[in-house]
Amino acid sequence: MRLRRLQAGLLIAMGLLALPALADTPKATPTAKELIAKSKPAEWRTPDPKNLLYMQLPQGRVVIELAPDFTPLHAANIRTLVHEKYFDGLAIIRVQDNFVTQWGDPNDDDNGDKSKIKPLGSAKHTLPPEYTRSIDPKQAWTPLPDGDVYAPQVGFSEGFPAARDPASGREWLVHCYGMVGVARDADPDSGNGSSLYVAIGEAPRQIDRNLAIAGRVIEGMQYLSGLPRGTGPLGFYTQASQRVPILSVKLAADLPPAQREKLEVLRTDSGTFAALIEAKRNRRDSFYTLPAGKIGLCNIDVPVRTASSATAGH
Repeated sequence: MRLRRLQAGLLIAMGLLALPALADTPKATPTAKELIAKSKPAEWRTPDPKNLLYMQLPQGRVVIELAPDFTPLHAANIRTLVHEKYFDGLAIIRVQDNFVTQWGDPNDDDNGDKSKIKPLGSAKHTLPPEYTRSIDPKQAWTPLPDGDVYAPQVGFSEGFPAARDPASGREWLVHCYGMVGVARDADPDSGNGSSLYVAIGEAPRQIDRNLAIAGRVIEGMQYLSGLPRGTGPLGFYTQASQRVPILSVKLAADLPPAQREKLEVLRTDSGTFAALIEAKRNRRDSFYTLPAGKIGLCNIDVPVRTASSATAGH
Protein backbone atom coordinates (compact mmCIF):
# COMPACT_ATOMS: atom_id res chain seq x y z
CA MET A 1 0.00 0.00 0.00
CA ARG A 2 2.80 2.40 0.91
CA LEU A 3 4.46 1.72 -2.45
CA ARG A 4 1.23 2.48 -4.31
CA ARG A 5 0.76 5.71 -2.34
CA LEU A 6 4.35 6.69 -3.08
CA GLN A 7 3.92 6.02 -6.77
CA ALA A 8 0.67 7.99 -6.86
CA GLY A 9 2.35 10.89 -5.07
CA LEU A 10 5.21 10.89 -7.53
CA LEU A 11 2.83 10.94 -10.49
CA ILE A 12 0.91 13.88 -9.01
CA ALA A 13 4.13 15.77 -8.31
CA MET A 14 5.37 15.18 -11.85
CA GLY A 15 2.07 16.42 -13.22
CA LEU A 16 2.27 19.58 -11.12
CA LEU A 17 5.84 20.18 -12.29
CA ALA A 18 4.72 19.88 -15.89
CA LEU A 19 2.00 22.52 -15.51
CA PRO A 20 4.33 25.55 -15.68
CA ALA A 21 6.02 24.13 -18.75
CA LEU A 22 2.67 23.73 -20.46
CA ALA A 23 1.66 27.23 -19.46
CA ASP A 24 4.89 28.63 -20.90
CA THR A 25 4.37 27.00 -24.29
CA PRO A 26 3.85 29.84 -26.80
CA LYS A 27 0.65 29.91 -28.77
CA ALA A 28 0.73 29.17 -32.47
CA THR A 29 1.14 32.24 -34.66
CA PRO A 30 -1.99 33.18 -36.62
CA THR A 31 -1.77 32.29 -40.30
CA ALA A 32 -1.98 34.85 -43.08
CA LYS A 33 -5.38 33.46 -44.01
CA GLU A 34 -6.65 33.93 -40.46
CA LEU A 35 -5.33 37.49 -40.23
CA ILE A 36 -6.77 38.46 -43.60
CA ALA A 37 -10.14 36.96 -42.67
CA LYS A 38 -10.27 39.33 -39.67
CA SER A 39 -9.17 42.41 -41.62
CA LYS A 40 -11.44 45.42 -41.97
CA PRO A 41 -12.70 46.70 -45.35
CA ALA A 42 -10.97 50.05 -44.75
CA GLU A 43 -7.61 48.23 -44.65
CA TRP A 44 -7.90 47.37 -48.35
CA ARG A 45 -7.50 49.70 -51.31
CA THR A 46 -8.73 49.49 -54.89
CA PRO A 47 -5.87 50.34 -57.28
CA ASP A 48 -6.47 53.38 -59.48
CA PRO A 49 -7.53 52.06 -62.93
CA LYS A 50 -5.21 54.68 -64.46
CA ASN A 51 -2.33 52.75 -62.94
CA LEU A 52 -3.40 49.22 -63.91
CA LEU A 53 -2.11 47.48 -67.04
CA TYR A 54 -3.71 44.33 -68.43
CA MET A 55 -1.20 42.36 -70.50
CA GLN A 56 -2.95 39.57 -72.34
CA LEU A 57 -0.81 36.54 -73.16
CA PRO A 58 -2.00 33.29 -74.76
CA GLN A 59 -1.73 31.68 -71.30
CA GLY A 60 -3.75 34.33 -69.47
CA ARG A 61 -3.86 37.90 -68.19
CA VAL A 62 -1.09 39.64 -66.27
CA VAL A 63 -2.10 42.67 -64.17
CA ILE A 64 0.57 45.28 -63.41
CA GLU A 65 0.14 48.20 -61.01
CA LEU A 66 2.26 51.22 -61.95
CA ALA A 67 4.06 53.30 -59.31
CA PRO A 68 3.70 56.87 -60.62
CA ASP A 69 4.73 58.50 -57.33
CA PHE A 70 8.15 56.86 -57.60
CA THR A 71 8.63 56.93 -61.39
CA PRO A 72 6.12 59.48 -62.77
CA LEU A 73 7.85 60.10 -66.10
CA HIS A 74 8.12 56.41 -66.90
CA ALA A 75 4.54 55.74 -65.81
CA ALA A 76 3.30 58.51 -68.12
CA ASN A 77 5.38 57.23 -71.04
CA ILE A 78 4.17 53.67 -70.51
CA ARG A 79 0.57 54.89 -70.48
CA THR A 80 1.20 56.65 -73.81
CA LEU A 81 2.69 53.48 -75.29
CA VAL A 82 -0.31 51.47 -74.09
CA HIS A 83 -2.86 54.02 -75.37
CA GLU A 84 -1.24 53.86 -78.79
CA LYS A 85 -1.15 50.02 -78.73
CA TYR A 86 2.64 49.88 -78.93
CA PHE A 87 2.93 46.56 -77.08
CA ASP A 88 0.22 44.79 -79.08
CA GLY A 89 1.88 42.17 -81.26
CA LEU A 90 5.28 42.37 -79.56
CA ALA A 91 6.62 39.50 -77.47
CA ILE A 92 8.37 38.15 -74.42
CA ILE A 93 11.92 38.06 -75.71
CA ARG A 94 14.00 36.94 -72.74
CA VAL A 95 13.65 34.62 -69.76
CA GLN A 96 16.82 34.32 -67.70
CA ASP A 97 16.67 31.70 -64.99
CA ASN A 98 16.55 33.06 -61.43
CA PHE A 99 16.63 36.63 -62.75
CA VAL A 100 14.09 38.27 -65.08
CA THR A 101 11.48 37.85 -67.82
CA GLN A 102 11.66 40.69 -70.35
CA TRP A 103 9.27 41.82 -73.06
CA GLY A 104 9.35 44.35 -75.89
CA ASP A 105 10.23 44.58 -79.57
CA PRO A 106 12.20 41.50 -80.72
CA ASN A 107 13.96 43.63 -83.35
CA ASP A 108 15.31 45.99 -80.72
CA ASP A 109 17.79 43.53 -79.23
CA ASP A 110 21.34 43.01 -80.46
CA ASN A 111 20.35 40.33 -82.98
CA GLY A 112 17.17 41.95 -84.29
CA ASP A 113 16.49 43.63 -87.60
CA LYS A 114 16.82 47.30 -86.60
CA SER A 115 15.06 48.42 -89.79
CA LYS A 116 11.85 46.82 -88.49
CA ILE A 117 11.81 48.37 -85.02
CA LYS A 118 8.28 49.45 -84.13
CA PRO A 119 8.01 53.25 -83.84
CA LEU A 120 7.23 54.70 -80.42
CA GLY A 121 4.57 57.06 -81.73
CA SER A 122 4.17 60.10 -79.49
CA ALA A 123 6.00 58.47 -76.56
CA LYS A 124 9.36 59.91 -75.56
CA HIS A 125 12.50 58.13 -76.76
CA THR A 126 14.59 59.12 -73.74
CA LEU A 127 13.74 59.92 -70.15
CA PRO A 128 15.74 61.15 -67.16
CA PRO A 129 16.68 58.18 -64.94
CA GLU A 130 14.16 57.86 -62.10
CA TYR A 131 16.17 55.52 -59.93
CA THR A 132 15.43 57.31 -56.65
CA ARG A 133 13.23 60.11 -55.35
CA SER A 134 13.32 62.49 -52.41
CA ILE A 135 11.81 61.04 -49.25
CA ASP A 136 8.22 62.23 -49.12
CA PRO A 137 7.18 62.76 -45.48
CA LYS A 138 3.51 62.83 -46.56
CA GLN A 139 3.60 59.26 -47.84
CA ALA A 140 2.93 56.42 -45.41
CA TRP A 141 6.01 54.39 -44.54
CA THR A 142 5.92 50.97 -42.85
CA PRO A 143 9.48 50.13 -41.76
CA LEU A 144 10.93 46.71 -41.11
CA PRO A 145 12.86 46.41 -37.83
CA ASP A 146 15.41 43.84 -38.97
CA GLY A 147 17.80 45.86 -41.10
CA ASP A 148 18.99 45.22 -44.64
CA VAL A 149 22.21 44.51 -46.51
CA TYR A 150 21.57 46.94 -49.37
CA ALA A 151 20.07 49.99 -47.67
CA PRO A 152 20.06 51.80 -44.31
CA GLN A 153 16.28 51.36 -44.03
CA VAL A 154 13.70 49.20 -45.78
CA GLY A 155 9.95 48.93 -45.60
CA PHE A 156 6.81 49.49 -47.61
CA SER A 157 5.37 52.63 -49.16
CA GLU A 158 2.11 52.81 -51.11
CA GLY A 159 2.01 49.04 -51.38
CA PHE A 160 5.51 48.62 -52.82
CA PRO A 161 8.72 47.33 -51.19
CA ALA A 162 11.08 50.26 -50.84
CA ALA A 163 14.34 51.41 -49.29
CA ARG A 164 15.55 54.68 -47.77
CA ASP A 165 18.73 56.51 -46.94
CA PRO A 166 17.92 59.27 -44.42
CA ALA A 167 21.45 60.69 -44.76
CA SER A 168 20.92 61.51 -48.42
CA GLY A 169 17.17 62.07 -48.13
CA ARG A 170 16.47 59.56 -50.95
CA GLU A 171 14.19 56.55 -51.25
CA TRP A 172 13.60 54.01 -54.01
CA LEU A 173 11.68 50.90 -55.00
CA VAL A 174 13.59 47.61 -54.80
CA HIS A 175 13.87 44.53 -56.99
CA CYS A 176 11.75 41.99 -55.12
CA TYR A 177 10.00 39.12 -56.89
CA GLY A 178 7.25 40.46 -59.14
CA MET A 179 8.61 44.01 -59.39
CA VAL A 180 8.54 45.46 -62.91
CA GLY A 181 11.54 47.44 -64.10
CA VAL A 182 12.43 49.47 -67.17
CA ALA A 183 15.06 47.90 -69.42
CA ARG A 184 17.74 50.21 -70.80
CA ASP A 185 21.01 50.35 -72.69
CA ALA A 186 24.23 51.69 -71.18
CA ASP A 187 23.01 55.29 -71.29
CA PRO A 188 21.03 56.06 -68.10
CA ASP A 189 18.36 57.99 -70.05
CA SER A 190 17.74 55.18 -72.56
CA GLY A 191 15.06 53.43 -70.50
CA ASN A 192 11.80 54.77 -71.91
CA GLY A 193 9.41 51.97 -70.92
CA SER A 194 9.16 50.35 -74.36
CA SER A 195 10.92 47.27 -72.95
CA LEU A 196 10.04 46.05 -69.46
CA TYR A 197 11.14 43.20 -67.24
CA VAL A 198 9.91 41.46 -64.10
CA ALA A 199 12.02 39.82 -61.39
CA ILE A 200 11.23 36.08 -61.40
CA GLY A 201 13.83 34.60 -59.06
CA GLU A 202 15.81 35.48 -56.00
CA ALA A 203 15.57 39.23 -55.51
CA PRO A 204 18.35 40.88 -57.61
CA ARG A 205 18.85 43.72 -55.14
CA GLN A 206 22.31 44.48 -56.53
CA ILE A 207 20.67 46.36 -59.42
CA ASP A 208 18.61 48.63 -57.15
CA ARG A 209 19.13 52.32 -57.98
CA ASN A 210 20.59 51.39 -61.38
CA LEU A 211 17.31 50.95 -63.22
CA ALA A 212 13.90 52.57 -62.88
CA ILE A 213 11.21 50.40 -61.33
CA ALA A 214 7.80 51.12 -62.82
CA GLY A 215 5.53 48.95 -60.64
CA ARG A 216 4.75 45.35 -59.77
CA VAL A 217 2.71 42.41 -60.98
CA ILE A 218 -0.32 41.93 -58.73
CA GLU A 219 -1.92 39.08 -60.66
CA GLY A 220 -0.75 36.51 -63.20
CA MET A 221 2.90 36.08 -62.16
CA GLN A 222 2.66 32.40 -63.02
CA TYR A 223 2.41 33.34 -66.70
CA LEU A 224 5.77 35.14 -66.53
CA SER A 225 7.81 33.09 -64.07
CA GLY A 226 6.97 29.66 -65.46
CA LEU A 227 8.09 30.20 -69.06
CA PRO A 228 10.85 28.16 -70.72
CA ARG A 229 14.26 29.72 -70.14
CA GLY A 230 16.01 31.28 -73.12
CA THR A 231 19.08 29.52 -74.44
CA GLY A 232 20.88 32.60 -75.76
CA PRO A 233 23.16 34.93 -73.80
CA LEU A 234 21.35 36.48 -70.81
CA GLY A 235 18.39 34.21 -71.48
CA PHE A 236 17.29 35.79 -74.78
CA TYR A 237 15.28 33.57 -77.08
CA THR A 238 17.29 32.73 -80.18
CA GLN A 239 14.34 31.60 -82.32
CA ALA A 240 11.16 33.52 -83.09
CA SER A 241 9.15 30.37 -82.34
CA GLN A 242 10.37 30.46 -78.71
CA ARG A 243 8.90 33.90 -78.03
CA VAL A 244 5.56 34.33 -76.31
CA PRO A 245 3.38 36.78 -78.24
CA ILE A 246 1.76 39.71 -76.46
CA LEU A 247 -1.82 39.77 -77.69
CA SER A 248 -2.57 43.16 -76.18
CA VAL A 249 -1.79 45.56 -73.34
CA LYS A 250 -4.61 47.79 -72.14
CA LEU A 251 -5.09 50.34 -69.40
CA ALA A 252 -7.90 49.45 -67.00
CA ALA A 253 -9.15 53.04 -67.15
CA ASP A 254 -9.79 52.62 -70.90
CA LEU A 255 -12.17 49.71 -70.31
CA PRO A 256 -15.79 49.85 -69.12
CA PRO A 257 -16.01 49.20 -65.35
CA ALA A 258 -17.68 45.83 -65.98
CA GLN A 259 -14.57 44.63 -67.83
CA ARG A 260 -12.08 45.62 -65.14
CA GLU A 261 -10.54 43.20 -62.66
CA LYS A 262 -12.18 43.54 -59.24
CA LEU A 263 -8.96 43.55 -57.25
CA GLU A 264 -8.13 44.89 -53.81
CA VAL A 265 -4.66 45.28 -52.30
CA LEU A 266 -4.02 45.22 -48.55
CA ARG A 267 -2.82 48.62 -47.39
CA THR A 268 0.78 48.38 -46.22
CA ASP A 269 0.07 51.03 -43.58
CA SER A 270 -2.71 48.91 -42.03
CA GLY A 271 -2.79 47.04 -38.75
CA THR A 272 -3.40 43.75 -40.52
CA PHE A 273 -0.30 44.17 -42.66
CA ALA A 274 1.77 44.96 -39.55
CA ALA A 275 0.39 41.79 -37.95
CA LEU A 276 1.31 39.79 -41.06
CA ILE A 277 4.88 41.03 -40.84
CA GLU A 278 5.14 40.12 -37.17
CA ALA A 279 3.61 36.68 -37.77
CA LYS A 280 6.19 35.98 -40.47
CA ARG A 281 9.05 37.23 -38.29
CA ASN A 282 8.05 35.03 -35.36
CA ARG A 283 6.19 32.15 -36.96
CA ARG A 284 5.50 29.30 -34.58
CA ASP A 285 3.26 26.34 -35.29
CA SER A 286 3.47 22.55 -35.54
CA PHE A 287 6.12 22.88 -38.24
CA TYR A 288 8.02 26.03 -37.18
CA THR A 289 9.32 25.19 -33.71
CA LEU A 290 12.09 27.80 -33.82
CA PRO A 291 11.03 31.26 -35.07
CA ALA A 292 13.62 33.21 -37.04
CA GLY A 293 12.81 36.44 -35.24
CA LYS A 294 13.68 38.34 -38.42
CA ILE A 295 12.46 38.66 -42.00
CA GLY A 296 13.88 40.06 -45.21
CA LEU A 297 12.02 42.72 -47.18
CA CYS A 298 11.50 40.52 -50.23
CA ASN A 299 10.15 37.64 -48.13
CA ILE A 300 6.96 39.59 -47.48
CA ASP A 301 4.14 39.49 -50.02
CA VAL A 302 1.52 42.23 -50.17
CA PRO A 303 -1.82 40.37 -50.27
CA VAL A 304 -4.17 40.88 -53.22
CA ARG A 305 -7.75 39.61 -53.35
CA THR A 306 -10.79 39.80 -55.58
CA ALA A 307 -13.92 41.66 -54.60
CA SER A 308 -15.84 38.37 -54.40
CA SER A 309 -13.42 36.94 -51.84
CA ALA A 310 -13.64 40.20 -49.89
CA THR A 311 -17.41 39.88 -49.69
CA ALA A 312 -17.11 36.27 -48.60
CA GLY A 313 -14.62 37.23 -45.89
CA HIS A 314 -16.95 39.78 -44.33
